[in-house]
Amino acid sequence: MVGRNRRTVRDLRRANRSVVLQRLYFDGPLSRFELGPATGLSSGSVSNVVADLLADGVLEEAGNVDSDGGRPRTLLRVAPGSGHMIGVDVGETRVRVELFDLALTELARAERPLGPEGYEVDVVVGHIRDAVTEVLTAADLAPERLLGVGIGVPGIVEHTPDRGAVVHGQTIGWDAVALESLLRERCELPATVPYFIDNGARTLGQAEMWFGAARGARSAIVVLFGSGVGACVVTPEAEDGRAVEGGHLTVRVGGRRCRCGALGCLEAYAGAEALLGRWRETGGRPPEGAGQESALTALVADPDARDLLEETAEYIGAGLSDLINLFQPERILIGGWAGLRLGPALLPDIRRHAAAYALRHPAERVTIDLGGLGPDAVTVGAALLPLADFFTHGGRRAAPAPESPRPAWQAALQERAPR
Repeated sequence: MVGRNRRTVRDLRRANRSVVLQRLYFDGPLSRFELGPATGLSSGSVSNVVADLLADGVLEEAGNVDSDGGRPRTLLRVAPGSGHMIGVDVGETRVRVELFDLALTELARAERPLGPEGYEVDVVVGHIRDAVTEVLTAADLAPERLLGVGIGVPGIVEHTPDRGAVVHGQTIGWDAVALESLLRERCELPATVPYFIDNGARTLGQAEMWFGAARGARSAIVVLFGSGVGACVVTPEAEDGRAVEGGHLTVRVGGRRCRCGALGCLEAYAGAEALLGRWRETGGRPPEGAGQESALTALVADPDARDLLEETAEYIGAGLSDLINLFQPERILIGGWAGLRLGPALLPDIRRHAAAYALRHPAERVTIDLGGLGPDAVTVGAALLPLADFFTHGGRRAAPAPESPRPAWQAALQERAPR
């Protein structure tokens, strides 16, 4: 019997393709000579892998560079047009969909506002379906060329064997919504195009780790402030990051009621929706007809709201101190559209309060800054989900899992289950 951990030749070839592809993606263009020490592969392995990737159209030549006394060396890079990804941000006020090539050049964008019906499942699914069709049409791209559709959503995402990604979004009224199955039923994409659905804070964290202010850190926490609050934690044990419900840390016992139903959550004080409600309670007047984003801008500029903002900074600092004590990160980044609006005004106070509430040793090691990728980072991070899968498979599209009948023992247990 073959041991479970024994790698096949196919596994080794895929791993070699993956390491070469990723090195060229993040550090290219590079020559074959440079790829050897950069990847740890032998010159023969590099030559074979590069030949395969060139033949597949995943790599392309990018000019020459002079060598010491020898022939000029050919530079290689990932071919931007060899793959395309769609990123979807199911946000608080809109559904944003963007189409990218492999170089993350935006080829098309579509947005659908969320009206009074809010997060009604059928409405959100319809917005995603229509916007995906719109961006593909605008770019004149056949859907078969997609590596996948990445989607960032609020809430906890459970990946199940029978229904795919299921979303538990307590604050938006989603109770075990089988989002992946619904998209499969209603979107006109080929079965070969996979969906990658994850928490929006995690997709933000992925983007910041790959290209933003968290790049190079071994451990980081990226906190998303929008109408609500979420966080992504990246540690050496979880290099791809994992979403945590940072907005539902208790920062005040018996405090304000949160959208989740509990009392005293960070989100009940620092989420944009709750913060604007607190401003109105103190006499704040948002501009007539203003949405959340415009209203929050007005709040930050209101001199009479200084005490409210200082109190909010303390709540945020206290919440971050819990994350510092629990995970001891090198960096904390504040992102999301609300975080990027509040951050410039509140960051010094947030740092001060986080240090005061956290244990001294981890607090002295962490830096707290703003995210570096702007308000579109969730969409970019969502598009990175199919790109990461492309890398994992060595630059080949993942084949859909074949459908197979359930084993007899599973059917027997199902029949015996109480109804």
